[in-house]
Amino acid sequence: MAFQRKQREFLQPEILAKLASAPLLARRPMHGNVSGRHASPHRGASVEFAEYRKYVPGDDLRRLDWRAYGRTDRHYVKEFDADTNLRLCLIVDASGSMRFGSGDVTKVDFARQAAGAIAYLASQQGDAVGLTCLGEGPPQVIPARRSPAHLSHVFDQLEQLQPAGETRLVEGLHELAETIRERALIIILSDLFADPAELRECFEHFRFRKHDLAAFHLIDPQEVKFEFHRPMRFLDMEGGTPVFAEPNEIVDRYHAAINRYLAEMKQAATETAVDYHRVNIAEDYERLLMQFLVRRTRGGGVR
Repeated sequence: MAFQRKQREFLQPEILAKLASAPLLARRPMHGNVSGRHASPHRGASVEFAEYRKYVPGDDLRRLDWRAYGRTDRHYVKEFDADTNLRLCLIVDASGSMRFGSGDVTKVDFARQAAGAIAYLASQQGDAVGLTCLGEGPPQVIPARRSPAHLSHVFDQLEQLQPAGETRLVEGLHELAETIRERALIIILSDLFADPAELRECFEHFRFRKHDLAAFHLIDPQEVKFEFHRPMRFLDMEGGTPVFAEPNEIVDRYHAAINRYLAEMKQAATETAVDYHRVNIAEDYERLLMQFLVRRTRGGGVR
């Protein structure tokens, strides 16, 4: 395995071996540069029959269907769907709020484990892997490439990731939607702390560019439960003003606000065809990723 050259704490070989039983498939046809397991918008070599078309001079005579000629007295060529590789572009939120975790695992810990596993699986099936970290400074971008050495570079970036500062998620996503020119599988790992209406515009941007977009919405269980029983000083991990509050006085308003935000976020993802997953970071990331892979496998990709 490529990661054995350097031991990575966020990569667990036994979990990767289990996940490898299910392929990582795209929901949209992909533009690749080598043969692979994903549907292509072009015709080519495959076992998957697509359609007949009339013969034109210059076509490969080996693709003529003589049975069709016998039935119709016309020459027809068999066309097959092409299979290609894909570009996987992982986007990891590196803003300060990703350092939060009420238990043993923080949001960035979960994102690092999930992104590392997905990158490894994609690389093993011959796909190009890239990584972008969106924090307070300029985006840290590793372009998608196919090689074990490149995968090691992606792992290095994940290992060194230190979230800090305000989120630039909305601006960063719009920028990436423009700069990732070829169709790609885009996977966002973030707590999505932004206006759902603005994120919807980002999702629409990726959809317009014909990317296959998936989002893992990372949420700590305490952010939903809000189980505090004494006056607390709440800190903004992205640099805002601290707030001192009595939890019992604001719990109802908080639950109403968080439920409204989650509902708007899910609606925005559903209406823009995003493969959306709300993630409790206290849960096992192996189960989450297996569900993600199996769901895409059942879809069978796109032809």
